[in-house]
Amino acid sequence: MANDERNLETIPTGALGLIPLASCTELGEKVNQYLVKWRDTRHNAHKDNIAFKDYHRASYIVNADTPRFGSGEAKGVIKDSVRGYDLYIMVDVTNYSMTYSLCGQTNHMSPDDHYADVKRIIAAVGGKARRITVIMPFLYESRQHKRSSRESLDCAIALQELTAMGVENIITFDAHDPRVQNSIPLHGFETVQPAYQFIKGICKHIKDLQIDSDHMMIISPDEGGTNRAVYLANVLGLDMGMFYKRRDYSRIVDGRNPIVAHEFLGSSVEGKDVIIIDDMISSGESMIDVATELKKRKANRIFTVATFGLFTNGLEKFDKAVEDGIIYRVVTTNLTYQSPELLSRPYYINCDMSKYIAYIIDTLNHDTTISDLLDPYERIDKLLKKYRYIIWKNHKYRDSKNNGKCNRTTHHQAVLSLLL
Repeated sequence: MANDERNLETIPTGALGLIPLASCTELGEKVNQYLVKWRDTRHNAHKDNIAFKDYHRASYIVNADTPRFGSGEAKGVIKDSVRGYDLYIMVDVTNYSMTYSLCGQTNHMSPDDHYADVKRIIAAVGGKARRITVIMPFLYESRQHKRSSRESLDCAIALQELTAMGVENIITFDAHDPRVQNSIPLHGFETVQPAYQFIKGICKHIKDLQIDSDHMMIISPDEGGTNRAVYLANVLGLDMGMFYKRRDYSRIVDGRNPIVAHEFLGSSVEGKDVIIIDDMISSGESMIDVATELKKRKANRIFTVATFGLFTNGLEKFDKAVEDGIIYRVVTTNLTYQSPELLSRPYYINCDMSKYIAYIIDTLNHDTTISDLLDPYERIDKLLKKYRYIIWKNHKYRDSKNNGKCNRTTHHQAVLSLLL
């Protein structure tokens, strides 16, 4: 762990407590395993000091639950002591696989239900914790972040509710619009970009990438994601292009104005591998439309990359797009619920974020800066140097010892050994 020594120079804010709600159980267990492993192997001269009480534990997960009554009502229950704890509550508000009984009927939990459970757990803590941080990868109501007519501002209200209940910090990933943090200017709000995990995931699974401006390009599917694409293009040293959407503002379909056409701004994509990067894949129609337009412009392999893979209309459209050669790989994270069907798709690349979240929690618990964790430039640069070295070494082997033939299996294994 790179920041071990730095963390040991500071006293923990309080005994670490992790509360992954039922929607986030699997991710929370992975985060807990990293924390237990790191703190168990640390050699701390102050481990017997009272300030480090309960620093080494078999598990940092606090036993908590949100049981429901037959009427659909619920309550939050904390079954362990949390007095003086530095608590981290994890929730996945998009986990539609969770169900509960309502008057004999089975209901799937909505984002509203998950958000209400977060407030119930905070209320159950009853102000006894030293500090509460909410880790909400997909920010609740983040798509309703601004007012364009007489309508609600749900995301801003939710943030204000949480801070009013005593939450000090809110950690989210790739917020739809980070400016929503202006609603809580006196509290901590961090939106984390998983750019490093994306590049790492692609490099681990694809063995013949040429990451330079002659062979690869970054594309933003709309004007709203331009900053995300610009950052990744600058870090990788690639050119960037952008689509903008022409919409029909005379009608509304599924709560939004339908897209009439995608117009492209940028240099030629002919013969290049393309990464289309966005914050989420909802129905997937926009991603597939952009990929289709790029294929018309003779792009090579197309990677659709998003922090959150919601796939609200199922996977059939992506199956067909892959079968037709429009999309090469789909890349998302495990920050939201992943169905077994998605994980079984051969074209899907899953980027595990549990280690990254564990780094953030461990660092914050020591009240140490997380600036270097929020800007992954150095880690991406180091990763690319390793990957390019293996590419170069493989080409050297191919040219000198293998009669011009490339041992792809050996090459792929070498790449994996460096990137894991």
